[in-house]
Amino acid sequence: MEYLYESIVFDNSSESILEGSGDFEFPEEPCGEALSGDFKRIFLPTVYGVIFVLGIIGNGLVVVVMGYQKKVKNMTDKYRLHLSVADLLLVLTLPLWAVDAVKTWFFGGFVCVSAHVIYTVNLYSSVLILAFISLDRYLAIVRATNSQATRKLLASRVIYVGVWLPAAVLTIPDLVFARVKNVSSSSFSFRNSSVEMEYSRTICERFYPVESRVLWTVIFRFQHILVGFVLPGLVILVCYCIIIAKLSKGAKGQTLKKRALKTTVILILCFFCCWLPYCVGIFLDTLMMLNVVRTTCELQQAVDKWISITEALAYFHCCLNPILYAFLGVKFKKTARSTLTMSSKSSQKVTLMTKKRGQVSSVSTESESSSVLSS
Repeated sequence: MEYLYESIVFDNSSESILEGSGDFEFPEEPCGEALSGDFKRIFLPTVYGVIFVLGIIGNGLVVVVMGYQKKVKNMTDKYRLHLSVADLLLVLTLPLWAVDAVKTWFFGGFVCVSAHVIYTVNLYSSVLILAFISLDRYLAIVRATNSQATRKLLASRVIYVGVWLPAAVLTIPDLVFARVKNVSSSSFSFRNSSVEMEYSRTICERFYPVESRVLWTVIFRFQHILVGFVLPGLVILVCYCIIIAKLSKGAKGQTLKKRALKTTVILILCFFCCWLPYCVGIFLDTLMMLNVVRTTCELQQAVDKWISITEALAYFHCCLNPILYAFLGVKFKKTARSTLTMSSKSSQKVTLMTKKRGQVSSVSTESESSSVLSS
């Protein structure tokens, strides 16, 4: 979300304001904020809170289950682990942005830069991992005969060069431009008096050089749309469309094929439903910045509101990814069940031993059981 604060200050020695004259005209007021303060303080923290809880539970469970596996993980498991780590990085920063939406940024410059870096890493790594997953499924289903070596290479080595390295490189603008800044509302200073509105807060944003602000904004927005949506979206769409065409042929295993087709369609719809509305919003806003689309105050407010809402809702991909790419798999559900059973048995064994020794109270035993259930 971008903030634009303007400060209009009139020089005390200016002759444009005549003493005793009431014919002074204020400059045209900028377009007001699209979202009210109450909306930001209620909607954004609520959405961030829900995503934080669901994202921690879902992705945390995936990481725990994968961590309990002692055998060498297959390609699918590796992708799931990478995706859950990427999503966990983002959801851990959401409480910071929730506090910022309610009041102001309390956490200093280092945390500000770190939060922006984590956001960028998750933004690009998660969608690129989804593209890798779709490519892996294409190879496994359409090119099943001779694809094992290629799939193994993609999951073990290429993913670091094709996902994490680009995501890390694309954080350079955050390291350069992201910082904390104290801002205040517009102030009008006159020869003998001043009028100031009571509004001041600390924000954590990317601040580009004033003379090239529009240029930098346009460059990074098109980078976001291209690398963060268009390219991975094309890979996902093409791979899954070929998979659908492949699964639609033949008469064997119709029940399994229908289930696979249904899952594939859900994967496509969820990706585009999460990211398409937000990308459309920032694309339209960019065209307005370049004066390609005629801008009015009403249109600007509508676009700003659309971007704010769709950006928050796009974060739900952090909650959907564990469900779509892990919990729908039969093998993962069996592994999760066995992992939780093993952890529960080990906890019960520890509890019985401590009871025999008489060294653990009933309160500590109860806390251990609740911790096992929560994991």
